[in-house]
Amino acid sequence: MDILVIASSSRGNAYRINDGQTSLLLECGVPVREIQKALQFQLHKIDGCLITHEHLDHSKAAKDLMKKGVDIYSSKGTLEILGLSQQHRANILYIGVTKRIGTFNILPFNVQHDAAEPLGFLIESTVTGERLLFFTDTYYLKYTFDRLSIIMGECNYSTEIINENVNNGSIPEAHKNRVIRSHMSIETLLEFIKANDTSQLKKIYLLHMSDGNSNEDEFKRRVQEVTGVEVEVC
Repeated sequence: MDILVIASSSRGNAYRINDGQTSLLLECGVPVREIQKALQFQLHKIDGCLITHEHLDHSKAAKDLMKKGVDIYSSKGTLEILGLSQQHRANILYIGVTKRIGTFNILPFNVQHDAAEPLGFLIESTVTGERLLFFTDTYYLKYTFDRLSIIMGECNYSTEIINENVNNGSIPEAHKNRVIRSHMSIETLLEFIKANDTSQLKKIYLLHMSDGNSNEDEFKRRVQEVTGVEVEVC
């Protein structure tokens, strides 16, 4: 499976996955022009866009993508908040119900975030047999998954670093409290990975890393030590 990271930060998130037959966008939280440029202006090759939730750093280009002929897939709650639920290119995803898009089977699951009806996705290619787990903006996951090939998961902050930043006055306590209720720490991510079947795991992408509350090199090293696979910080 080929994965293109278009953007991954609090400014905006967007990724493209391709199994040789079907291409999907995961998130569209940057201007549509930026997405088009990353795709070498071949937006017509995109078979759909999955959106986890309504926050603009994940959904900014949704309306523009629809205008350009791209179908959007998300939960009913997300589509309603975005004002897209009545659009003919809007497709509702239901938690626990597999949706087929081209050669990808998409299984949506609920996550924990301050949004209307946020989702994560287990994506399986019928071409390659690979299983991709995608989640972002959630402080934990209550599910475990079998036969994972690729994990694209949030690794937003370190508990130690964020506490230190509160203590030295770099960030207010209220900001810390919002972060820990909405985003995944490196500590939680490591425990989650250990709880899953990683016997077929090939690569991990660390997403949505905080500018001030994270340490890229340390996070990459810790995940590699636990998994023994290639880790890419996005």
